[in-house]
Amino acid sequence: MSEAAEACRIDVWLWRARFFKTRGLAARAVAEGSVRLLRGGARIRLDKPGRTLRPGDGLLLTLGDRQVAMRIEALGTRRGPAPEARALYSVLDELAPGGKP
Repeated sequence: MSEAAEACRIDVWLWRARFFKTRGLAARAVAEGSVRLLRGGARIRLDKPGRTLRPGDGLLLTLGDRQVAMRIEALGTRRGPAPEARALYSVLDELAPGGKP
């Protein structure tokens, strides 16, 4: 498998997984610090939409007043219907406002 097929830009993946309606909104969320990479127990702030993801990576996404921790299961090849988008990730934890489950 080629390097391009093993990784995907974070803004493209967030758009394909239907967390954002456009790639521009996804890129803005990344630039504003709403997305963190979970690796080795650390929460790494992603500030560039061009950062690449690979299957198995973890993400912490802040959506409004809640946070969702997820594992990347697949990268996808298009922005498909909702069931296809849900297959791209598995939710690890969802935190309500104030960090309470």
